[in-house]
Amino acid sequence: MTGVVLICAGGTGGHLFPAEALALELGSRGWTVHLATDHRVDSYARDFPAEKIHIIPSATITKDPIAAARAIVQLGRGLFAARRLIRELKPEVAIGFGGYPTLPPMLAATWARVPTIVHDANAVLGRANTFLARRVTTIATAFDTVKGAEDFADRAVETGNPVRAAVLEAAKTPYPARTADAPFRLLAFGGSQGARFLSDLVPAAAAKLSPESRGRLVVTQQCRPEDLDRVAKAYGEIGVAAELESFFGDMPARIAASHLVVSRSGASTVAELAVIGRPAIMVPLPHALDQDQKANAAILEQAGGGWMVAQGELTPERLAGELEALIADPDRLAAAADAARGVGRPNAVENLADLVETVATEKRVNGKAIS
Repeated sequence: MTGVVLICAGGTGGHLFPAEALALELGSRGWTVHLATDHRVDSYARDFPAEKIHIIPSATITKDPIAAARAIVQLGRGLFAARRLIRELKPEVAIGFGGYPTLPPMLAATWARVPTIVHDANAVLGRANTFLARRVTTIATAFDTVKGAEDFADRAVETGNPVRAAVLEAAKTPYPARTADAPFRLLAFGGSQGARFLSDLVPAAAAKLSPESRGRLVVTQQCRPEDLDRVAKAYGEIGVAAELESFFGDMPARIAASHLVVSRSGASTVAELAVIGRPAIMVPLPHALDQDQKANAAILEQAGGGWMVAQGELTPERLAGELEALIADPDRLAAAADAARGVGRPNAVENLADLVETVATEKRVNGKAIS
């Protein structure tokens, strides 16, 4: 069967990347996809493969009482707009990928008795998804164990976290073999909330390497625009070859070309590292309310595919010591790459698309919408 699918996602890469992968897969199966999101879509999904992108008013609820009150009013406006959208589209199924912007359209879908799915990419159930979990038909998870999803085990299905086509293409590249004295390619990136920390950390750590290790190091690093000049100067002063950009449009290929990654551990990053099969030193974003990045990193670390280090513990001296050991031990890195690939879910998008079709089909077979 085919029809209209409403995809709902917060306007950040972590929510929109898996949503985009699902939209492409469903489109290839003949479904008509619409996207409900917020104004940030211009930064992350201008080319989202949807029949139409619908901007729904939304806001994030914070602890500040005045800001929270304003957010609730804004979400109420979004709910009114979303109910009108549901009546117009009459979707067969709605699927939310997390973030407060999903609340209005997903709530409107449940009230209209449209079958609903929430997908959570993290190892901790997000706040918006937790709120929706008791109301939706099915919960799709990226991992077999997700903190906060225990109460919904009878409706939870592990699908994995869908990754972009470019990631699946990069996964075809074998881990780059090297000897202990060959060039060592290090990739560092931190996203909007991690790039400054790594811009300070990685060049300082490189400066503390032995001359032999420093001479083998080749760095690719994503930096904030305002940090590019000073980071380039830092690497230049110690003679380390470095390619620096504020944004790499081919990040999956960059991951595939690296021997080691130093990064945050957001859901999309961990999923891509696992599917491509590259070891990483992961630095979870500190002070996160749900500590979701810490839980994500723990999945890869427990599998042997990487190492998690708290930001407060990852000094230049600590990172230099880790790099010295890993540069000298190619077999250890190759084994970690294999372990990372072992927890990858390259078929996640097919799994999730199958689930969408199953939920929609059950609705039609039963002759009524599932609530």
